[in-house]
Amino acid sequence: MMTSKIHVWHTGQVYIDQAMAFQEKTWHPMPYTGWFRSSTKKRWMPVSAYLIEHPKGLVLIDTGWHEDMRTNPKKHLGWLTSTMFTGTLPEGQSVAERLQAKGIQNKDIDYVLLTHLHSDHVSGVKQVADAKHIITNELEWHAAQKDAGYIKSMWESVPINTFQLQEIPHGPYQLGYDVFQDGSLYMVYTPGHSKGLCSALVQTTKGWVLLASDVGYSERSWEQNVLPGVTIDKAAAQKSLDWVREFRKREDCVQVIANHDPSINEQVIE
Repeated sequence: MMTSKIHVWHTGQVYIDQAMAFQEKTWHPMPYTGWFRSSTKKRWMPVSAYLIEHPKGLVLIDTGWHEDMRTNPKKHLGWLTSTMFTGTLPEGQSVAERLQAKGIQNKDIDYVLLTHLHSDHVSGVKQVADAKHIITNELEWHAAQKDAGYIKSMWESVPINTFQLQEIPHGPYQLGYDVFQDGSLYMVYTPGHSKGLCSALVQTTKGWVLLASDVGYSERSWEQNVLPGVTIDKAAAQKSLDWVREFRKREDCVQVIANHDPSINEQVIE
C-alpha cells in the first residue's frame, strides 16, 4: 500500500465577508463582496497549503499567500479585489519559508498541484516556480485566461502545465487525475465554486484524507449543506458538496479538510 504523510500548513489568513464563505439569502445583490456590509459580518479565515511526503516524491498542494502580501497587498491583489478582501502573512508562514525551514529546495518538489487558480490558492506560485511539475486542470486554466475572478499576474512566466480529466473511481463525476498512476493520490474533479476546481484525495495508512479545497469553507458547509458564496455553477457546486458529505461517511475516510476552516489546526497526518 502506498501511504503518505500530510503536513497541513496555514500560510496566512484572509479577511472576507462571511457571505463569501457561506452563501446567504439577502437583499444585497453581491454580499460576498463585502461592499456596504457591516464589519460585524467580516471573518478571518486561514489560507491553507499542504505538503505531502509521498513514497514517490514531494507534492505541494496550493501555494498560499506570496510574501508581497506583507509589503504591498493592494498591488499584489489589484485595486478591485482588495476592496473585497485582504490578507495577512506572518513571518515564517509563506510556502517558501516553510520549505526552507524543512531544508527543501523548490527543485526538490516533484509536483505542485493547484486545486484552482483563485488568488489565495495561487498567490505564492512564483516562489516555487522551480518545482519539477506545476499543474492544474485544463478547464480551470482556460477559464482563468478569460473569466473574471482571476489575477493572471500571479502566475505570469510560471511554467504551469495542465492535465485532462480522466476516469477515476472517486468524485461526483468520477473524473480527475491519478497523479502517480497507482491509486494513491488523486486530483478529484469537484467543480462549482470554479469551473475546474479539484480536491485532493490522499491515501494514508489509516485510510483516505480528502483535502476538499473550496468545495466548502468548513465542516459546517457539508454538515449543514451551505454552498460557498461564490459559485459559477450552483448545480455542480451542490453535486460536489453532496459527494464530500457522502465520502465523509465512508469507513475508510480518515478526515475531510476544507482549505479555510478556522477549526483546523496545523498538523501532520501520518
